[in-house]
Amino acid sequence: MNKQRGFSLLEILIAFSILALSLGILLKVFSAGINTAGVAEEYTAAVQIAESLMARTGVETPLQQGETTGLENEKYHWRVSVSPFQFTAENLDVTTLAAVLFKVKVIVSWGDDAGTAGRQVELITLKLANKVL
Repeated sequence: MNKQRGFSLLEILIAFSILALSLGILLKVFSAGINTAGVAEEYTAAVQIAESLMARTGVETPLQQGETTGLENEKYHWRVSVSPFQFTAENLDVTTLAAVLFKVKVIVSWGDDAGTAGRQVELITLKLANKVL
C-alpha cells in the first residue's frame, strides 16, 4: 500500500493559476472603483464651480448680454454666456413689463483639450433683471 501525502505538482500549479486569476480580477475591480471615484470627484468640483458662477451672475456682475471665460484651479475652464430670452405668451404685451428675462448658460470643462474631447458640465437657467428705461 502506497499512501500519498501532500499535493502533486499539477494540483499546486492549478491552485496558483486560480489564485493569480482571482487576484487579477480583484485588482481590476479595485482600480475601476478608484477611477470612478476620481471622475465623480471631478464632476462634483465642476458642478460646484458652475453653481457658484451661476449664483454670481446678476449679483456680482451685471446681468447683460455677453460672454466671459476663465480658469479655475488651473484645471477647469469655464464660460458664462448671458443672452436675452424672448418670452412669448398669449395676451401678454412684453413692452409693458418692468423686467427683462435673460438666459444664463454656464459650461465648465476639463480633461484632454478641455472643451472638445474632455468632460464638461453645462447648467442653464433664466434670470430676471430690471428693464432699463
